[in-house]
Amino acid sequence: MRTALFRNRREAGRQLAMLLRSTPGTTNPVVLGLPRGGIPVAFEVANLLDAPLDVCVVRKLGVPGHEEFAMGAIASGGVQMLDAQMIRELQIPQYEIERTLAREQLELDRRELAFRDGRPLVDVRGRTVILVDDGLATGASMIAAVSALRRRNPRAIIVAVPVASRSACADLGRVANRCVCVATPEPFHSVGMWYADFEQTTDEEVRELLAAANARRAAAPRSNAVLTG
Repeated sequence: MRTALFRNRREAGRQLAMLLRSTPGTTNPVVLGLPRGGIPVAFEVANLLDAPLDVCVVRKLGVPGHEEFAMGAIASGGVQMLDAQMIRELQIPQYEIERTLAREQLELDRRELAFRDGRPLVDVRGRTVILVDDGLATGASMIAAVSALRRRNPRAIIVAVPVASRSACADLGRVANRCVCVATPEPFHSVGMWYADFEQTTDEEVRELLAAANARRAAAPRSNAVLTG
């Protein structure tokens, strides 16, 4: 029986934030979380680093009948990635791929509208972006997120997660400028097994955390004005 590394996502986020504080190149970043499970982690990172928080919507394309395995991913900005080798080996028909793509695109669009409550995207041009999730198994969704983010011209992209398989961490290290991970246990199996509490994060929780982070940033100048006035 394996011992959980983290009580929950919020605690994992605090551990990750402490690691990021000592990581070169993380000064004055923008923090983006992958919904839904990455947002509680990203909230803690943004809070400790005093950084703006936003959401980066990405959807895994599950293998039909075995959705826990990814045959690709899509992300905001029209990014689409397909694992041609897996599709070929599993002989997944084109109509199944198109059906999955259509379903996940609808969900991606729904989340874009639901999570932001009308708030615009955080501007990442010329900024270091810390891209956060609750863990990496295959890394397919995160790779799609990095590809989507490159189109917004950040200065650098740092992928940051509490736990990952060693292979996924190595893959993201080649795609992003850096991959920061608290733990890379082997054998890995799944992200959830390393958390004592891995309950699904709800849409409402995502909205509340994003709103709280936005309110904190909006209040900061007023607080400073009182202190210096």
